[in-house]
Amino acid sequence: MLKIKPKFETFEDYLAYDNNSNKWYELFNGELVEMPPESGINVQIANRLFLIFALLLGTDKVRGQGLELEVRGEPRNRYPDLTIIREEHINLLAKRNTIRLFMPPPLLVVEVVSPGELQRNRDYIAKRRQYEDCAIPEYWIIDPEAENILVLELKDKTYIEVGEFSADNRIISPQFPQLDLTPSQLFQPFVGV
Repeated sequence: MLKIKPKFETFEDYLAYDNNSNKWYELFNGELVEMPPESGINVQIANRLFLIFALLLGTDKVRGQGLELEVRGEPRNRYPDLTIIREEHINLLAKRNTIRLFMPPPLLVVEVVSPGELQRNRDYIAKRRQYEDCAIPEYWIIDPEAENILVLELKDKTYIEVGEFSADNRIISPQFPQLDLTPSQLFQPFVGV
C-alpha cells in the first residue's frame, strides 16, 4: 500500500493534523521531517538542567524537549532541549505544548549540541538566527564535546555573547542571575547509586 505524505500550506494546517503518533516532526517546506532520537549524553545533560531549573523556578515553568516553538524560516518549528516559559504560557500551553509566534517568547531556550558538523551548524547558526528572530531574551548552546556553554543575550534584536563558560566557571545568566551553576556540574560523569 502506498502511503501519501501530507503537505501543509500553513502552520495552522499542520497544527490541525493528528497522525496519532507520539513522534516529533519539523515542518520543512510544508512536509513533515521526523526528528531522530537524542543521544543519551544530550538527554542526561538536559535532564540535569531541568532538575536545576525546576528547583529554582518550580516545575511548571520548565519544559523539556517536547515543547514546540513556531519559528520563521525553514523548518517552521523547533523543539529546544530545554525551555523556560513565562507564567502566562502555563495556561496558553494547556492544550498544546506549542508557543506560537503571536505569543510572548519564552525567557530562555537551551540546545545541547549533537555530534556532527551539520548538528553544530543547526545549533550555532540556524537555530540562533531563528531564536533571535523570535526575540527570545536568552539562548544557551551546550556543547558536550567541547564541554562548554555559550550564553547569548538579546540586545537590540541581536544576540550578543555574555560568555563561554567551562569547567568550574560560574555560568552568568542575565535572565536568572540567582542561578548558581557551573558547566562541570552538567558534564561530570554519571555516578550510579
